Amino acid sequence: MDVAFRSGTAADAPACGRIGYEAFKAIAEQHNFPPDFPSAEIAIGLYAMILGRSDIFSIVGERDGRIMCSNFLWEGDAIAGVGPITVLPAAQNALLGRRLMQSVLARAESRHHAGVRLVQAAYHNRSLSLYTKLGFQAREPLSTLQGLPLNMELSGYRVRQASLDDLKACNTVCRMMHGHDRHGEVSHAIDGGIATVVEHRGRITGYATGLGFFGHAVGRTNEELKALIGTAPAFTGPGFLLPTRNTELLHWCLQQGLRIVQPMTLMSLGLYQKPAGSFLPSILY
Repeated sequence: MDVAFRSGTAADAPACGRIGYEAFKAIAEQHNFPPDFPSAEIAIGLYAMILGRSDIFSIVGERDGRIMCSNFLWEGDAIAGVGPITVLPAAQNALLGRRLMQSVLARAESRHHAGVRLVQAAYHNRSLSLYTKLGFQAREPLSTLQGLPLNMELSGYRVRQASLDDLKACNTVCRMMHGHDRHGEVSHAIDGGIATVVEHRGRITGYATGLGFFGHAVGRTNEELKALIGTAPAFTGPGFLLPTRNTELLHWCLQQGLRIVQPMTLMSLGLYQKPAGSFLPSILY
């Protein structure tokens, strides 16, 4: 397919958002799963936010002046995150997804990122095949969880809103967990007023940038994550992502009435360290 690629602009948000809504809805409904976006308007709002940030590289493909596809690289930290990647349903199976991925991987290499990661819908066999062929390794099976807020506190674990004074401690917890921090991502969440920290015995032992698709969390143990999940005002988007192999935490969530919405897979290229504690990845990684 004769498609020209260029950097995205804020003016592309309506077209990219509509394609994102249609593409994710089509593949989800093929497998009897709910779509990631409940409406085109919500998708457009997300793409407007992404295209307005200077720390996110964007690439769109267009044909005869019409946008056909897009992809993004979140490059504010040592590890870069990919997505959302979408192709107009009528233009799929024409290698556009591969070209979009090759573009962001070339960008990550040029900026010397230590690694690149993404999360894919486990039911989408074509994306799993593509990412594997490009060198990504499947690292964690994930379960997307959703439900009503739990409105519960965990004894001995105090959850409060994070401030910039907490950033150093959050980075320390993340480095102990993953071997790298997510300084830029945490800073952005603190500025937006959505980051929280959990204190245990007088020190910060976990944090979250939000409980939902675009938020991540880390804790020294499962107790920190229980405290963060228990006090979350909502689980934004389709829900939050939990490593399925963390049976103890998954069982606890199900006991609290949360439900599994869909399976996903965390994949990595480049630097990856086996987590040394408990964590919830975002839809990026």
